[in-house]
Amino acid sequence: MTATSPTVRSIWRGGRGPLLVGLIVLAVAVGGVLLAGIGGGGRSLDPGDSTLAGSSGLAELLRHEGVRVERVTSADAAARAATAGSLLLVTDLSFLRQDEVDRLAGLPGDRLLIGPGAMHPSLAPGLAPLSGTEDTARVRSREPECALPAAVQAGSAYMGGYSLRGPPGAIGCYPADGRPTLVSYQRDGRTITAVGDGQFLTNLRLTEDGNAALGASLAGTRPTLVWLTAPETLPELPGPEGKSFTELMPAGVSWAVIQLVIAVALVAFWRGRRLGPVVAERLPVVVRAAETVEGRGRLYRARRARDRAAAALRAGALHRLMPRLGLVADSGHDAIITAIAVRTGQDAGQVGTALYGGPPADDAGLVALAAYLDTLERQVRDS
Repeated sequence: MTATSPTVRSIWRGGRGPLLVGLIVLAVAVGGVLLAGIGGGGRSLDPGDSTLAGSSGLAELLRHEGVRVERVTSADAAARAATAGSLLLVTDLSFLRQDEVDRLAGLPGDRLLIGPGAMHPSLAPGLAPLSGTEDTARVRSREPECALPAAVQAGSAYMGGYSLRGPPGAIGCYPADGRPTLVSYQRDGRTITAVGDGQFLTNLRLTEDGNAALGASLAGTRPTLVWLTAPETLPELPGPEGKSFTELMPAGVSWAVIQLVIAVALVAFWRGRRLGPVVAERLPVVVRAAETVEGRGRLYRARRARDRAAAALRAGALHRLMPRLGLVADSGHDAIITAIAVRTGQDAGQVGTALYGGPPADDAGLVALAAYLDTLERQVRDS
């Protein structure tokens, strides 16, 4: 006899696929957390971040060489730390207002601008970062090909990104397709150096090629390095007051949403399944009624469902007896039992037990019940 209820083996076969996928997702999530480390905020090129995207390795290298690294997160803090003998390192200006950028431009000392987000005309006058698609190059190991002492000493470095065009007299290094990705020049008594991409300063790339030497040479030219980085919590920018969310949206957004709703409705109407007339279909296999009854009986027997089998036998017997007795479907139990007892001469108590009693205690009782119900039907039919 074959068990029809789920077994441990069948449950394992059915659930091992989703379980394996869940374990892989969990492993990837845990691995990502472990690889992230215990950083100082998870921000790219942050001197206080020890993750792969941070630059804590370069900051420690500079401190080891005697450079005082001041990590600041605002224009006010940069102004307090900057002196004529300091170097201002900027990697991002997106969190500053225009007046704050102008304040940075008025600070004394040299400037080191890393990445396109730091190249503002106020901070790098005369510099033209080329921002077209054709002006970007893949970041990879490149040779300096220039006379800048810092680049010559470092040699090859992980450079690329945006190409730059400096003012007349500027030194261009690490070219990509003939256009430099590092430019250094003098303006108003200070040295301004701009780099098209800052990945060579990250903890991930610092130990490759001459990245550490180049970063230390560019950022360690002054006793104090003022390193401006974005704060962990950006300040709220002033915006329009008293306006709702829909008023702040561009005018074309509402029309686009309406068109999208109409398009979705049309697609749903087009792809929707419509009910048609009933189509008669020939069955591929004809199953005899006797085989169906026998198969259901075997299922009842396999599950020891004597109560359901007895209920099916009693319901079938009543369905066939009541029309012959002239009774309707809502006739009470007593009326049905009395009518059958009168017609067959059987004891009313025995008839009631057979039609409305409890389930048989064993298979023999079920067989006896079926035989008795068959006798009642035969006697009613022949009377």
